[in-house]
Amino acid sequence: RQFASFLMERLNISKEQRSEDDDYIVVFSRASNRLILNEAELLLSLAQEFKMRTVTVSLDEQPFDSIVRVISGASMLVSMHGAQLITSLFLPRGAAVIELFPYAVNPEQYTPYKTLASLPGMYLQYVAWRNIIEENSVAYPDRPWDQGGIAHLEKEEQERIITSKDVPRHLCCRNPEWLYRIYQDTIVDIPSFLEVLREGLKVKPNLKKSKPASTVHPGRVR
Repeated sequence: RQFASFLMERLNISKEQRSEDDDYIVVFSRASNRLILNEAELLLSLAQEFKMRTVTVSLDEQPFDSIVRVISGASMLVSMHGAQLITSLFLPRGAAVIELFPYAVNPEQYTPYKTLASLPGMYLQYVAWRNIIEENSVAYPDRPWDQGGIAHLEKEEQERIITSKDVPRHLCCRNPEWLYRIYQDTIVDIPSFLEVLREGLKVKPNLKKSKPASTVHPGRVR
């Protein structure tokens, strides 16, 4: 939290000014890969479920400082798994981080943002949703290898990857099966998504006005 404040100060970003009853949800929109194919439906369902307005932000279309400003006042941040979720460190205390995972990608194996949200002093709620409906995903086997393409692999290996239901544990970050799956586009199944949120959020996202952050001393690096 000290680092987030320091960064906002250095980038000359003022915190989003909000009225008491202006709670809103931010959804990260992606332009080229890892798309949420029914984004409009997702936004509507969030607005109806939580009685909050929803806004989208995009690293492809907006400068970083304006995205940080919006996120600094949000009650909830929803995004596909990806580096853009590091911006969750700018969320106010009491907010929620909702991370979406494509088909065959196990949230238990990719936990940097879950870890970030659970650090002492962050006071963020974290929920992961995973697509378990294969028909709701669109993969791109013919793209370049670093965007999830698998056309360069042996035919047998391609078929194994395509029929696999779960990416096995692997070393970051050039594993072709991992790349193939993480670059999928996803139709979010709204009923299961809302069910996961209802179960995962212990309380309605409630922005604590001021809670002193405890000092955290990292363990010795080995």
